[in-house]
Amino acid sequence: MAALALFTFASGIGASRISASAAEARTVRIVALGDSLTAGYGLPASAAFPVQLEAALKAKGLDVSVENAGVSGETASQGLARLDWSIREGTDAVIVELGANDMLRGLPPATTRKALTEIVQRLKGRSITVLLAGMKAAPNLGKPYQETFDAIFPELAAAEGVLLYPFFLDGVAGERSLVQPDGLHPTAEGVKRIVSGILPKAEELVAQVQAKGR
Repeated sequence: MAALALFTFASGIGASRISASAAEARTVRIVALGDSLTAGYGLPASAAFPVQLEAALKAKGLDVSVENAGVSGETASQGLARLDWSIREGTDAVIVELGANDMLRGLPPATTRKALTEIVQRLKGRSITVLLAGMKAAPNLGKPYQETFDAIFPELAAAEGVLLYPFFLDGVAGERSLVQPDGLHPTAEGVKRIVSGILPKAEELVAQVQAKGR
């Protein structure tokens, strides 16, 4: 009887280890929810942000898939409107990259904040891990608008306890060699620079997902 109990105990440990290993080995499904900066405006599909990010994460030895849910021209409110069907069941994490078009159109920052807050809260309500990609307002919109808009992202991330990458276009905005002729959208090399900058946060995102499964 003692031998049987010992065998059962050992088997249970083995099963637990196999289960934990399986959880760690499972592909982490990430969705990049955004506008043209995510969609890959003006670029071949292979050069878009989600594709380059997936490749960079895999190069780090991580088993991930990154789905492109970017729609050119979209505002934060429009992203919210399509949230449920854009983020399918089984999604583990979402990178939220919205707000640039709100800023370019001069929409009230309060409207942007409200939409982004609801997006984050609804994703959290589905137990989806979130990385919020920040945006910064153009100086020509005036200091009051700039300060109010820029504050949305760090304040929201802190309030909701989600990961933040402060500025999605860090190292790219204003660099002529890294943007297309329109002066706004990154080239393939520009996207590569974005991926390089956000990669540590994306790795942290994957780690948070994996920690949930243990």
